[in-house]
Amino acid sequence: MLRGLDEELVAHKYAHVERERRFLVDPARRPDLADAPYILIEDRYIEGTRLRLRAMTDSGSGRVVLKVGKKYDVADVLSRPTVTTYLDRDEYDLLARLPARSLRKRRYPVGADFGIDLFEGALAGLELAEIEQDDAAALTSIVSPEWAIAEVTHDPRFQGGRLSLLDAAGVTRLIASNIE
Repeated sequence: MLRGLDEELVAHKYAHVERERRFLVDPARRPDLADAPYILIEDRYIEGTRLRLRAMTDSGSGRVVLKVGKKYDVADVLSRPTVTTYLDRDEYDLLARLPARSLRKRRYPVGADFGIDLFEGALAGLELAEIEQDDAAALTSIVSPEWAIAEVTHDPRFQGGRLSLLDAAGVTRLIASNIE
């Protein structure tokens, strides 16, 4: 059956649902990451869009994955439609010419399901943990880790596009507003 344009937009036909929660991490209480493998993530939030260009580099193998994605604005941030397209180097380089705000972080696997992001540059000092689950019930049953200061899943200030707008002073204020 052929859908109308309104139905096409609402259905997010080619999107998958991402179910994740985020936590602000206490660096003094988190697991030691000094010798742990990580993925270097370099994001470019393209100005005037919700598009994110991402380069991911494995610290061990040096393998690089390039992609562009979009997370849709929805009322339930625990169940957000997202689309991803994997790119070759030429496609990535072409899109990287667009005006964008950048951020860099290292993502470390912790335990079976968590990833801890250590931000670099202007966002240095910010540490966030993410966990994804396939279904909503499993996601909501996750207990906050002992090394988390606060859950920030529902706080839009902790979304990548918003974080890319911050300078060092803004990061300090953001962290302080969650540990008082």
